[in-house]
Amino acid sequence: MSFRLAQLSDLEAMTEIYNQAILRKRCTADTEIFTPEQRKPWFDAHQNTEYPLYVYEIEDTVVGYVYLSGYRPGRKAMRYIAEVSYYIHNDYQRRGLGSKFLQYGIDSAKNLGYKDLVAILLSFNEPSIKLLKKFDFEEWGCLPDIADFDGELCSHLFYGLKL
Repeated sequence: MSFRLAQLSDLEAMTEIYNQAILRKRCTADTEIFTPEQRKPWFDAHQNTEYPLYVYEIEDTVVGYVYLSGYRPGRKAMRYIAEVSYYIHNDYQRRGLGSKFLQYGIDSAKNLGYKDLVAILLSFNEPSIKLLKKFDFEEWGCLPDIADFDGELCSHLFYGLKL
């Protein structure tokens, strides 16, 4: 069991994991599943040392991933803040991996010199909210009822952590 930098050969497994999150309708605002080819630009954008993408393997199987993204990329005043995101395969949830993933993301952000870390999520995503609070993230903002899932509205939340 270990984290490592993602490789192109991991893209199919990562796409499957992300599509599971889409189908749950609580973890992402995307509503249509992707092919690995459609996710390639996202993958390519994280092939750098500034915003790395890590997979987590158990017995040579990718069971999830965690990554950092820029917050308002290109705006120099925001250069010390990163967004953390993580996704875990359905079969490996509720095993404590979320805590491992979030801690790894926090540690990576610190090692890269970020001063602040944000997680942007849907108000539906109560397990992630609970996890973020466990790691002392606080709610820094809310865009109320802006996500529409076939008539069911939810808010877009910003949770933050001073590193």
